[in-house]
Amino acid sequence: MTQSRRDAIKDLLQTSMEPVTGSCLARKYDVSRQVIVQDIAVLRAAGLNIVAASNGYFIPRRPKSSQLIKTVVCQHDSSRLGEELQTMLEYGCKVLNVIVDHPVYGEIIGQLMIESQEDLNSFLKRVEDMDALPLSSLTDGEHIHTIEVPSEKIYTALVRELRENGFLAD
Repeated sequence: MTQSRRDAIKDLLQTSMEPVTGSCLARKYDVSRQVIVQDIAVLRAAGLNIVAASNGYFIPRRPKSSQLIKTVVCQHDSSRLGEELQTMLEYGCKVLNVIVDHPVYGEIIGQLMIESQEDLNSFLKRVEDMDALPLSSLTDGEHIHTIEVPSEKIYTALVRELRENGFLAD
């Protein structure tokens, strides 16, 4: 039963268009969330690239050939988190992650996978409900986002708007 459940989880994550939460997987296979965490660890050890994001587990897919992967280096206080991410969404971007360079631990990456207003609202609600601080609070607000952007022209316009609104690090 264990291997068949792991095979089913693998198939589900390979075909799902959205992240799947551990709780959802636990309900689906009638096991505890901890069993799912162990299954994910075994699947990763077997070489499957499963990412745990704030909105669930997923297997990264290649961006559409028309999409570019870019980074932006930002710095702002945590009260502007939603505004920053909303700006990126308005330019048609998918916010893949946030990266901070911690002076002790080095690079810390948080998977975000925000590509819709619903994703953003859900993320911001979790931050609020858990009274969580963004990773950038560890680095005086400085952080990097990796984004999928539709074109170089849109990226240039996005960077200009982020700069005008005081989101980019100097």
